[in-house]
Formats: sequence, structure tokens, C-alpha cells
Amino acid sequence: MMQVCVVGLGYIGLPTAAMLASRGHEVIGCDINPRTLRMVGAGQASFQEPDLQMLLSAAVQTGRLRVQATPAEAECYILAVPTPFGPGKQPDLSFVEAATDAIAPLLRRGAVVILESTAPVGATEAVTARLAAARPDLRFPRHGEEDAEAEIRVAHCPERILPGSMLRELVANDRIIGGVTEACARAALRLYESFVTGQCYLTDCRTAEFVKLIENSYRDVNIAFANELSLIGDRLGVDVWRAIELANRHPRVAILQPGAGVGGHCIAVDPWFLVAAVPETARLIRAAREVNDAKPDWVAERILRHAARFRDPVVACFGLAYKPDVDDLRESPSVAIAERLARQGNLTLLVVEPHVAALPPALAGLDNVTLVDMATACREADIIAFLVGHKPFRRLDLQGLLGKVVVDAIGLMR
Repeated sequence: MMQVCVVGLGYIGLPTAAMLASRGHEVIGCDINPRTLRMVGAGQASFQEPDLQMLLSAAVQTGRLRVQATPAEAECYILAVPTPFGPGKQPDLSFVEAATDAIAPLLRRGAVVILESTAPVGATEAVTARLAAARPDLRFPRHGEEDAEAEIRVAHCPERILPGSMLRELVANDRIIGGVTEACARAALRLYESFVTGQCYLTDCRTAEFVKLIENSYRDVNIAFANELSLIGDRLGVDVWRAIELANRHPRVAILQPGAGVGGHCIAVDPWFLVAAVPETARLIRAAREVNDAKPDWVAERILRHAARFRDPVVACFGLAYKPDVDDLRESPSVAIAERLARQGNLTLLVVEPHVAALPPALAGLDNVTLVDMATACREADIIAFLVGHKPFRRLDLQGLLGKVVVDAIGLMR
């Protein structure tokens, strides 16, 4: 068993830390958010995820998982911090850099540093170079140069887990482990073999970084195709849901379902890392991002066109999360739609989101926006907008919506 320091206790770091502790490792979790530290230190998960609460409570009660604001000396460090994009859709690696600087003074010979955050190609080498600059007393690996004398091992192992199924996928999914050198990859493998039942594939860090980005870009492009079909179908007067259903009867066609856009911290962000790296080449990836980024405005415009028929319209948005049956609002197209509607002065907005207890900051405090239950929304709204396919919404009695204007961005009424 190993001493592991997990830097970042968010959607990736927290389940990873709890899982490692459950397998007998001594885990120190650190985060800069005091609320997260208080909750996790008390054995309380800071977000909803099936079975995470049980695993976390056990990890804290047994003392296998401890939390603190700063990293501690360990045999292995996992960096699981955010990697958003900044102005101009350029990658923002400031959190990775801060985490790297925080662990640098603690490194001792034989330590393994693993970057789990999704990052642009070259980021793992940049982490290595930053550590080397901070610790000239240690010998660090160089990409592609096997060095038996290197004293620190650095690797990239991108996460591959889906909210709502995190713990199962954390164990069962295959993992790609990319080392700065082969020795680095093998050092990281020893940790993942302790809890992963899927296959672990070893490669170099650049390939591992690229693999993660192309996985999410692949999904984004396919979603964009479905979303673009919904725009075309609307212009041509064709039921896109039925058309896709029939097209998918072809043995080699598997079109996805259109939605209100694309959200979450992965698919809505990661393709931009490739576009930023090679803007003149990543033309299809950029186009897909533009299609998906534009879909929320298209949905909002449809709602507003219907609202113009009413003197004082009441609109109910069903769903704020970025995907069904989670409480994750990151990069959510539904939040963007709700914000756009809330800016209309003569419009009353009712929001139905069973997975949150309060409105997000962008909507909280606005006089014309209220978080309500399904029954209230169905009773009081003139316009019902289905934006997320939460299971409770799919059990609605649609007969109760007779007389209402319905904007169905997700095909729920089918």
C-alpha cells in the first residue's frame, strides 16, 4: 500500500481519493475550497453521486482518508484540478501550475507524480519541467529519453468516468497511462493496478493527452451532427426525432439524439484544446464546437418567439443540469438558456431542477426567477420547455400539459 496525496477534491479527485482509501492506501486529500474541506473532513460528499457517500464515510471513519488545505509528503501525487479555457478559448493551466508548485517542495526520491486533469498535449512535460526548475537537487525524466538515474516519475492518466456511474467506471473502465518515459508509465501502473479491473494500456504522455482530447472531440462532433440535423429538420418541417429513428434502422448508422446543447467540463471544453494547438487544421472540431455552442441560443429564441404571444408570459424550464439525473451544472446549456430568458423584463421564469436545492448564482436573486416543483410549473406556466431528460420528467402525465405551449429540445414527448 502507498501514501497518496490527491490534489483537488472535485468530481474526479474525491471519488478517486475515496476509492484509493477503500483499497487500503493512506490518502491525503487537499483542496483550496474551505467548504469542500469541511464537508469531506466530516465524511460528507460535496456533490451527488450514487454510492460515493457510503465509500467516503467509510474512508474518513477508518482514517484512511484525511483532508487538509495543502499537500503533504507522499509516495504518489495525483493532480486532479480544473483545466478550463480562458479568453479566446485558450487552455488555462493555472490550476495545474499552482498544484505543481505546491507539491514541488515535498518531493523525495522515488516519488510518482500523476496528472489526471485533462490537458493539452505537452502539459505533462510542462509539469515535469516546472518541477525540475523548482527542485534542481532531483533528477527528472525527459520525454523519450529513458534514464535509469531519474529520481522522480511523472505520468498522465486521464480520467474516464461518467457522472452518475463514477465509482463503477472508476474501477471497470480501461485506463491509458502515459509516462514521460516508459519507466514513468510503469511506476504509475502500480497504483492503478491496485483498484482498476479494466485493462491498463501504457504509452507516452503525449499520446495519452491526445487520446483523451480525441475521445471527447469524437463525441462532440457526433452530437453536433445530431444538433445540426435538428436545425435542418425545423427549417424543412420534418420531425427530426422520427427521421433519426428511421435512419438508425440502417445497419451502419447510429445517429445520436439532439439536445439543448453540450455541457459538462469535458466535452464542452476539451475540443478547444486541440483547436488552440492547431487552429489551421482542426476545422471540423472547431465547426462542431460552434454548432453545439450555438444550440442554446437557438432553443432560447424558439421559446421567446412563443413568449411574444403573451402579455406577461410565464415560462417553465425543466432541467438545469448539463445531463440527465445529475446535479452538475458546469457549462450547462440549460443554464445558459435560463439566463437568456431571465434577462427578458416582462417574462416570469419558473425553474424545475430536482437535483439542486437552490438556484445557481447566475439566476439566484433575480426577482423574475423562482425554483419550483413540477406540479407548480405545470400549473402556472404558459410555456413548458423541456431542456434535460431527468427521469421524473419522463414520468409526467402529458395530458396535464394540454393547452400549454411546449418546446421540447430533447425529444421527451416522444
